[in-house]
Amino acid sequence: MISNLAMGFGIAFTPFTLLLAVIGAFVGTIIGALPGLGPSNGVALLIPISFSMGLDAISALVLLTSVYYGAMYGGRISSILLNIPGDEPAMMTTLDGYPMARQGLAGEALVVSGVASFVGAFIATIGLMVFAPYLAAVAYKFGPAEYFALYMLAFCTLGGMGSNNQAKAAMSASIGLALAMVGLDKTTGMPRFTFGELHLQDGIDFLVAIVGLFAVAEVFFFIESHGKDSAIGVKLGKVLIPWKMLKRCTGAMLRGTGIGFVAGVLPGAGASLGSFLAYMTEKSVASDKDTFGKGNPKGVAAPEAGNNAAAGGALVPMLTLGVPGSGTTAVLLALLLTLNITPGPLLFTERPEVVWSLIASLLIANIVLLLMNVPMVKIFVHILSVPAWVLLPGVTMIAFVGIYSLTGSSFDMLMMVGFGVLGYVMRKLDMPTVPVILGILLGNAMEDNLRRAMVLSNGDWTFLFSSAISIGLWVAAILGFLAPFFLRRVLKKPPMPETDPTLNED
Repeated sequence: MISNLAMGFGIAFTPFTLLLAVIGAFVGTIIGALPGLGPSNGVALLIPISFSMGLDAISALVLLTSVYYGAMYGGRISSILLNIPGDEPAMMTTLDGYPMARQGLAGEALVVSGVASFVGAFIATIGLMVFAPYLAAVAYKFGPAEYFALYMLAFCTLGGMGSNNQAKAAMSASIGLALAMVGLDKTTGMPRFTFGELHLQDGIDFLVAIVGLFAVAEVFFFIESHGKDSAIGVKLGKVLIPWKMLKRCTGAMLRGTGIGFVAGVLPGAGASLGSFLAYMTEKSVASDKDTFGKGNPKGVAAPEAGNNAAAGGALVPMLTLGVPGSGTTAVLLALLLTLNITPGPLLFTERPEVVWSLIASLLIANIVLLLMNVPMVKIFVHILSVPAWVLLPGVTMIAFVGIYSLTGSSFDMLMMVGFGVLGYVMRKLDMPTVPVILGILLGNAMEDNLRRAMVLSNGDWTFLFSSAISIGLWVAAILGFLAPFFLRRVLKKPPMPETDPTLNED
């Protein structure tokens, strides 16, 4: 492990790779700070740009994962200053971050959240380095039946944990699986669901789908709901490092990191669950739990450490099993597949330079983010005041130019707009869009493994339950889908009565 990490640092410390990590961290922080964009949209927007720049596999992966980590850092800025989460995982930060800002402690809240983000992301990256090879070793025992069950686990847990309605999440996943069937059948060579359109015989380009569902749909939503929001809600005074406050929050950071990393490793759970569980756990163990929701710095440190640790943990199943742990890692999985890199247990032996240069770059990016986020907070705050008439054309231009430079097809641009409309309609209906992406990404692999399993067993469907690993994965999938029916009442209702009245009183 040490020799591999040394090799990774040898690649990461080349001037160009180091520059990409710094640029990615800076751009990611800006994307995370802008309300509504979030890491998924930011990474989706920058994938076409990375291709148009002619970056190799390692450079593109370093740039986009640095953007990913930077966006997780940046989401706290608008949460604390505007009471508007930069993305969903930053939602829990608003509960105590905004009350701290209203009390004149905006600078302290930003510093505490930045340090907590560093602790969570840095330790999670070390966890990725330590545990990923062991999980890859276990993955060698997977056959077609086990992989099919694993894909079912990904869909079930993503729907269960990532949505308020399992039926809507299942419908979204079904849409994604249906879109994955479009194109030529690999076995017979016959076109499926192409409706005579030659452009569809190659299937749906998942990059077009990703940019449409995330970026273009976000433009439609921004026009409707966020176009007038450009004022900063709380003024930021002098930023000082609150050493005593940081010392008080050390335990909250470490507990949040552990909870967030485990939540990130679970396919589909992701940073949202990590930040929520970290907040609820800290509130339950704290001696001053009555002050949570009123400006307790532990209520900022715990969820920030949790969501950033979950971001690192979500890379573990993506790299070792080829199953994304979150929406953003689903986008990164699309990048790897586009670069002809197949995530899985063989990745660590066949392309170790990719894995270990990525880990080394993430460690460097975390240090860069810590050094950047404390002294440059005021710069990022001013970015929040960018008027909508500047932001909207920029996002739209990046999406269209990026896709056209990548595919050179006007049909793909029209399809991207179509996916944007689909994403807008789905969000209006409160249907999650991430399962659609997951269905497009994993649908063909899921079908291939099901066919292999049926060939090996001469059509005996019980072969899908023939090993202890597959049975365990099926049980986990069922529990992951059904558990939120019972857990949601326990987890989501308690904070609301204590939070809303407090903010109204303020």
